[in-house]
Amino acid sequence: MKYLRIFKIKPEERIGALVTLVVMAAINGMVVYAYADKFMPISNDHWNLFIRNFAVSGFDPITYAVMTEWHASYNIYRHPLLAFFIYPFYWLNQGLMAITGVNCAQFICVGILLLCSVYSYVFAYRIFREIMRLRRFDATLLAALMFSFGYVMVSLSVPDHFGFSMAMLLCALYISGKCIDKGRTLNILQTVLLFIFTAGTSLNNGVKIFLDALFVNGRRFFRPTYLVLAVLLPAALMWGFARWEYKTFELPRAVERHEKGLRVAQIKRERHLKNFRDTTTIRDSAMQAKVFRELMRERARAKYRADHKRHDKKYGKPITEGEFMGWTDITTSRWDAFVENLFGEGLQLHQDQLLGDTLRNRDVIVRYRYWINYVAEGIIVALFLAGIWCGRRSRFLWMALAGMAFDMAIHMGLGFGINEVYIMSAHWMFVLPIAIGFLLTKRRPWLRVLLFCMTVYLLAWNLSLYTQYLIVL
Repeated sequence: MKYLRIFKIKPEERIGALVTLVVMAAINGMVVYAYADKFMPISNDHWNLFIRNFAVSGFDPITYAVMTEWHASYNIYRHPLLAFFIYPFYWLNQGLMAITGVNCAQFICVGILLLCSVYSYVFAYRIFREIMRLRRFDATLLAALMFSFGYVMVSLSVPDHFGFSMAMLLCALYISGKCIDKGRTLNILQTVLLFIFTAGTSLNNGVKIFLDALFVNGRRFFRPTYLVLAVLLPAALMWGFARWEYKTFELPRAVERHEKGLRVAQIKRERHLKNFRDTTTIRDSAMQAKVFRELMRERARAKYRADHKRHDKKYGKPITEGEFMGWTDITTSRWDAFVENLFGEGLQLHQDQLLGDTLRNRDVIVRYRYWINYVAEGIIVALFLAGIWCGRRSRFLWMALAGMAFDMAIHMGLGFGINEVYIMSAHWMFVLPIAIGFLLTKRRPWLRVLLFCMTVYLLAWNLSLYTQYLIVL
């Protein structure tokens, strides 16, 4: 029960939490309204219904499908426990569907996202107040700045895992910061619990828990008992569970899809062979078979080249082919991705190809129409860098930056997901106001005015564009 006390909202946090709840409820309400006519009726094929119709950037509506017809549909190696976290809500939806006659997955998901929104605010506010010792106004301003970022706002209103991850990562950062502040260590149970929930939701975030533990515990991190029980054993069990989950749930479906593909390919081959025999002037059956095989090989080679050309245009060229390295990208321009996607789209939505999906209708690089957008982006980045300099002696800041650096290494370095790196913003964007907060440890009235103006501008820009997008859906 003592671990649950962390979720009790304190009196000074209640107004901010209530405002967050109201604003995010309005945004989530618009998302529900945009798709309610399609997603509320009960269907015989919910998976295709959700996947084909939901279109908000590159976010996937898999959570809707899992809440409707439970199955381990998330990428198992990236989200090993997420389907099981959703399992109780699947049963809740089953009960509501039986009572109401409509699919309530959207409404259940909104409830979870609103909970994540409120606690993202609460834990961010506590970081500013209790760990960084900022004034109430400054803490509230920085928390509002965080929610004004484009893909923080969007992530907390779509049925993907990023909103869940953000709340968990901020909780872990707050707990770790309190340990540093009070000179305590993260014990084995705390570390394991944080790892299960963060890594279970998104495996790469489990690494951040170990980084937090390293900064908190220092040399004690490498004590054999802690290293084995809190780090190596949970990591091995998580990976082993993911392998079991894949073999149990995904492999049979993969085999079924492969066999179905072979049957379809055989039917197509026989149809092509019949058309070839009806139109060719070759009468010798052996020669017909030889020429047909060569035509099919050439068609396969042409399709392979076209597919790879289309893949490289959208995803870039990988370091090497393989189960994981095939997701890398060494050709997409890092500078363009940095300016337009990482700190561009993540902070401010683009007007052109608004919230488009790179798999459907969005170019990898989209540029802003107005210079003011680049000025705003430059101000935020400059404040972020200046905040790092001011907080350079803070172990807590370097702990937060270490988690962000891990994201930058896999996304901007190796190129994992670099073609839509902005949708991962909720995993690291909260580090920006944390760093900026170190600029507010001294009296700088002009800086508070600037931050207030930036917050109002970003809220107005992103809310207006997001609302515009949802209205026309």
